[in-house]
Amino acid sequence: MSLVTGIHHITVCASGAQEDVDFQTTVAGQRLIKQTVLFDGRYAHYHLYCSNANAETGSVYTTFPYKRVPGRPGSGQIQATAYTIPTGTSKFWLDHFKRHSVKHGGAKERFGQTFVRFEHPSGLQLEVIEDPADKRKGWTTPEITPDVSMRGFHGPVLSVREIPEQERFYVEALGFRKTGEDGAYHRFEVGTGGAAKTLILVHEPDKPAGSWGFGAGTGHHVALEVANDEALAEQKNLYEELGYTDCSEIKDRNYFHSIYVRSPGGILTECAANAPGGFARDEPYEQLGTHMLLPPWFEERRAEIMAMLEPIKVPEFNGPVTVQQGASASRRSASFIGS
Repeated sequence: MSLVTGIHHITVCASGAQEDVDFQTTVAGQRLIKQTVLFDGRYAHYHLYCSNANAETGSVYTTFPYKRVPGRPGSGQIQATAYTIPTGTSKFWLDHFKRHSVKHGGAKERFGQTFVRFEHPSGLQLEVIEDPADKRKGWTTPEITPDVSMRGFHGPVLSVREIPEQERFYVEALGFRKTGEDGAYHRFEVGTGGAAKTLILVHEPDKPAGSWGFGAGTGHHVALEVANDEALAEQKNLYEELGYTDCSEIKDRNYFHSIYVRSPGGILTECAANAPGGFARDEPYEQLGTHMLLPPWFEERRAEIMAMLEPIKVPEFNGPVTVQQGASASRRSASFIGS
């Protein structure tokens, strides 16, 4: 039986923080649920989390705005992240992208499902894919109503130069099963399959390897959900038993605990277990994303960290207007929630 139950979150590197917030909330219609920082390294970088209306795992897209370092897209990376939308709503999204001058590839089909690939300002690739079975609640905005909103992830499209060893990793180490091929696309599902339980490999044998580090315009890692810390330890043991010996120790990410391993095709794969309280452990559920939050071990460095970050503004429709107290409060207007 698989320890993995589905997708937990997907993490990518954007470019500018403000353009990322604007695109994610206004164009993609996502709910900003967390403003925090990268927990590793010498310099402060935002770590921004967006999700569906209920902040569910399997819908959480997290970004590191890494403007100072460009990434190199290629194989061994997340090529695109697909979100489910209701059947027949591709037309709305095509019109919506046109209104916002968003680059897109038009309506296409994969495994019998209509999808539209579109482009984030940093070059990141996203998709909307029609899925009548997904009944999760999408976030809404002044332009995006409940009947057309994105529900959460269908899953990532992952570029690899070779299929067999990546397939072995998904099946033997993570408990996925292969459920189809469509040209260069290979589909893997776990549990019931479908939305938030699907990974798609695209075979690109001639594509050069993409960069592995943080870099604007590239995917960074796919996180898969497990039940708890005991399952993380068991998953780590399974990796080592199968010969994937470069797995990290369990890391505390405040909202969840994680292990990371580099898969055979180069894709960084995380397994994550929610911490008690999850994304609402440090701010009320109805105010998610409206405050700049740091993990307890960084709080004493707040002034230093904030000095490294460019202030961002979040649209009012993201949640209740809450103006932080402190030296930077005077920069915020009543119509925006700042960081």
